[in-house]
Amino acid sequence: MNDRPVLLCAATTGYQVRAFGDVARRLGVPLAFATDRCDQLEDPWWDQAVPIRFHAPDESADAVVSAMGGRLPRGVLAVGDPPVGIAARVADRLGLPWHPPAAADASRIKLAFREALAAAGLPHPWFTALAAGADLRAQARTLRYPCVVKPLSRSGSQGVMRVDSAEAFESAVARIRRLLALPDVRRPHDERGDVLLAEAFIPGREYAIEGLMTAGTLEVLAIFDKPDPLDGPFFEETIYVTPCEMEEDVQARLGEAVAAAARALGLRHGAIHAECRVSGGVPYVIEVAARPIGGLCARALRFGDGRPLEELLLRHALGEDVSTWTREAAASGVMMIPIPRRGVLKGVAGVEAARAVPYVRDVAITAGIDQVLVPLPEGRSYLGFIFARAAAAPAVVEALRAAHARLSFLIDREVPVVSHAS
Repeated sequence: MNDRPVLLCAATTGYQVRAFGDVARRLGVPLAFATDRCDQLEDPWWDQAVPIRFHAPDESADAVVSAMGGRLPRGVLAVGDPPVGIAARVADRLGLPWHPPAAADASRIKLAFREALAAAGLPHPWFTALAAGADLRAQARTLRYPCVVKPLSRSGSQGVMRVDSAEAFESAVARIRRLLALPDVRRPHDERGDVLLAEAFIPGREYAIEGLMTAGTLEVLAIFDKPDPLDGPFFEETIYVTPCEMEEDVQARLGEAVAAAARALGLRHGAIHAECRVSGGVPYVIEVAARPIGGLCARALRFGDGRPLEELLLRHALGEDVSTWTREAAASGVMMIPIPRRGVLKGVAGVEAARAVPYVRDVAITAGIDQVLVPLPEGRSYLGFIFARAAAAPAVVEALRAAHARLSFLIDREVPVVSHAS
């Protein structure tokens, strides 16, 4: 067995880390980890991971290369947005195929992505950067409504708001800036953390595309339909279902638009996840991330005889040809269970009843008891995930909705902590 590992760059708490570990053990492929754990503790997770800091990608990449010594990896993988810059730099230093560092960095910054689309002459909404300290009322008068205001580098629709008037614009900007100032959100090393992006709201149906790039060529692995309308004021995603029921020529145009956007960014090799809207028959690429679909949503994808997405990506990182892999014939989907209101989770009921719904394959509650729940736009997590498979997409969507209706969550009002000076 080749003892050279595949390097996995990830957040310590990333959902997919365990899935990649399970696949690697089954295939007999060693994994090496680079994660954002404390560098003062002696291997707290017992996985010999190299500690990295997402705000210092160059130093972190140097640390990874140094720590691996002569046991250089055969390939590179990244889970989640923050690790992609480090993965790209490690691959670049070691001459491994992956996305170039500049492209990986640009994929995480919404303004950089818009500028790349504009420079390439690709369809895009109008956009403008909103610098901190600027006159909000003056800016509000220059915009067209409805528009969308968002932070440059947050993910999962956190801080993304639709506004329909100048007054709503001022309120939204103030709300987003309060969010970005929170201790668990603020990124002290982010020089553009106070800059926001305003762009046109694009009406139409939204889709997600899971793809894999090999030497600059994109292969579309799946197109997810999002049957719930995402028209604002916030953009909380709920159901993903595939295959989508759109005309084949529109699907082809969607794939071509994502491939063109990825090329405009400079992405070349590895997983990508894209968000798109189709408006008036024109595909608009909202974002392209240099990583696979997040959370537990990858469980909605199976290939061939039931192999998971993580196996396809691991084999691709090893240099294997996976171009013949195709998604299973059945329709499948996932519901990201939304947080209905802010509070403290005290109980969950109906899980077994939800699992008993026909076509439902699993219900995974990921929020913990006594966890403070924060809905969008300030939050970025979910209560859990529901998975379903059936012969056709409408049956999957119906099963997901029926299972969700059987769940109930006891959420207590959050009691604020008051400090008293002695």
